[in-house]
Amino acid sequence: MSPGLAPSPRILVIKLAALGDVVQAFGPFQAIRDAHPDAHITLLTTKIYADFLKSAPWFDDIWVDTRPKALAVGAWIALRKRLMDAEFSRVYDVQTSDRSSGYHRLFWPGPRPEWSGIARGCSHPHTNPNRDHMHTLDRQRDQLQMAGLTNFPEADLNWLQNNGTSFDIAGDYALIVAGGSADRPRKRWPVERFAALCQHLMARGITPVLIGGKADQNATALIAKATTGVRDLTDQTTLSDIYMLARSAKVSVGNDTGPMHLIAKAGCATVVLFSDDSNPSICAPRGDTVCIEQEPDLIDLSEDRVWRVVQRCGGLS
Repeated sequence: MSPGLAPSPRILVIKLAALGDVVQAFGPFQAIRDAHPDAHITLLTTKIYADFLKSAPWFDDIWVDTRPKALAVGAWIALRKRLMDAEFSRVYDVQTSDRSSGYHRLFWPGPRPEWSGIARGCSHPHTNPNRDHMHTLDRQRDQLQMAGLTNFPEADLNWLQNNGTSFDIAGDYALIVAGGSADRPRKRWPVERFAALCQHLMARGITPVLIGGKADQNATALIAKATTGVRDLTDQTTLSDIYMLARSAKVSVGNDTGPMHLIAKAGCATVVLFSDDSNPSICAPRGDTVCIEQEPDLIDLSEDRVWRVVQRCGGLS
């Protein structure tokens, strides 16, 4: 039986963004589903992740967060009505942002569901004073333990294997993720260094495969222009495609950006490059195949140093 709840409860899970955080919530999603096997579980998320997660085994329904503006009274009333009409008995807020915590207030004056998160007055608050200094995975697990969950199995990712596209890449290849948030340029290793790294890979008979979204096309186009023989799949892959490509790749190299979390989940040898703009002890992908290389300013991180890490992490030496 679900912890603290009647049989067949209705449960809401909140996880809005971003990609790396969504991927790191796969474990909590699995733990929540295992703790409530008979529950009707709804995920509240953003549109891109709604489409991505619709085949996942953890949810019976997926709602898209409309993100009402502060003065959009009608939209807030509609969201409140939808939440109240659903008669949720428990909410797991694994976003724990100001916005997601604010949704707790929409249940005023009640009845309010049990709520795991950091919203003021919630029934199952995550009260660890060190939560802001914990790795995302540790923080989420600690939060769920405080809500009564005790089992934390590995997430079932078989659903990802059924949704990928075949790109027919012959021979050994490496995934290169040269993009990242446009708002945080310090998290990006210089494009010319990625191009030099691609030349090292091709000298070993490994085809560099460039992946990223539309916003990354300028960076990947420069790499493709400077390095004959790369395969450029920028803006051609779904998130499931990235996972499937990673399952067969020799190694992956990229900035601290969302796709690297998904690649690491596939068990691919994964080299992630960090500046001091983010803290790997809090947000880096984890796993036996993950290698972290950090330099306060990525402009000071040489291609030779990264190539040595790639050789070691990918077993190429």
